[in-house]
Amino acid sequence: MLDGCAPWPEEFVGRYWAAGHWRGNTLDNLLRGWAREYGPRTALVHGGTRITYAALNRRVDRMAAGFRLRGLRPGQRVVVQLPNVPEFVITVFALMRLGAVPVFCPLSHRATEMSHLVRVTEATGYVGPSTYQGFDHTAMAADIAAQGPFLRRVFTHETPGTSSPYGGLATDPSGCHYFPLASIDAPPVRMPAQSADQVAFFLPSGDTATVPRLIPRTHNDYAYQARAAAELVSLTENDVYLAALPAEFNVNLTFGGPGIVGTLSVGGTVVLAESLEPAACLPVIERERVTLTSVVPATAQLWIDERPTPQADLNSLRLLQIGGAPLPRATAERIGPELGCGLQQVFGVAEGLLTLTRPADPDETVRSTQGRPLSPDDEIRIVDADGKDVPDGEPGELLARGPYTLRGYYRAPDHNARSFTTDGYFRTGVLARRTVDGNLVLVTL
Repeated sequence: MLDGCAPWPEEFVGRYWAAGHWRGNTLDNLLRGWAREYGPRTALVHGGTRITYAALNRRVDRMAAGFRLRGLRPGQRVVVQLPNVPEFVITVFALMRLGAVPVFCPLSHRATEMSHLVRVTEATGYVGPSTYQGFDHTAMAADIAAQGPFLRRVFTHETPGTSSPYGGLATDPSGCHYFPLASIDAPPVRMPAQSADQVAFFLPSGDTATVPRLIPRTHNDYAYQARAAAELVSLTENDVYLAALPAEFNVNLTFGGPGIVGTLSVGGTVVLAESLEPAACLPVIERERVTLTSVVPATAQLWIDERPTPQADLNSLRLLQIGGAPLPRATAERIGPELGCGLQQVFGVAEGLLTLTRPADPDETVRSTQGRPLSPDDEIRIVDADGKDVPDGEPGELLARGPYTLRGYYRAPDHNARSFTTDGYFRTGVLARRTVDGNLVLVTL
């Protein structure tokens, strides 16, 4: 663990290893194994771009070497703020392979949130678009770099129709160096071995705080989450996952619930989309024969109400995951008849806990609850204002601890004292109740 991260107590470490949840493999090393097993299969699709597992692993190797050539070193933190494009996946795995730590940053974050992430993590690098949807991300990074002393390397991804104002390698007066992301390529070199109990990446908290808190996710805990979620929905190499929600923010759906990581773990195909609009997504589902995707309730409602004409053939879609907010009952009842697929309700927090309905659950359970915890070693409590457990059916605050739920925010001791119980339960701040058969119903988010 990095300094400033709260580790799991040894008794829990032993329990999670003994149960087989943690297996001691880093995410980037898992990718090496997936490339050996599924080499010629298609791993990523984006528009007309198709990348095999073997090619994905080669590009990760070469980008990791390119980052090293440009001065990044193991242990350094790098803010990653990219849309759902192949470069997002490649960059995250390349940084992990180098031993650097990606800091995920939503594209909606601006200078206030970004400068906070850079300062708290002491990030030395930034990877983002030069401009995206009219916003100049490179100029924002340059302003933060000028404030010093951390940000010293900016890697710009050029989307179609844009160009870097630096036109290649450049250095500004603050001493920050700028590189086109496409130039980060070098012959692979041997990288130092990493430990699976180290932080794989940081996530910003998903609450409405003025500045986000940092959530450390380890290789062990996140690999387990994605693998367990893939097993729960019986994901196979024949599945095609549409990543439409922003992956750098929706980590408990798009990135690892099972999402991108879970799909890659079984040899399936990940289709990356940058828009949730029905006119953009539904034809992609038809063309790529998508079998699984994840959306928020408002998107599901939009897909039902505004399906383009002629309507896309969605008969390949077997499961629609919905999370991020309580799903209205009326919308839940329309999904099967109008989209022709099964429904899975999901509740998750970036801090770790993931609850899901099961494919075999009765319709009533699927339509009216957020399911049960992912892991048999997830422990949840619902408590009143005094911290006492409430009976089933009564609302209270949801508390959680488990093999993929953090034990403390990064470098936030005062906040941790308020956010965790003395025995390690995370106070989610979510009001929920538990049904007599063990399913959660969210009262507020």
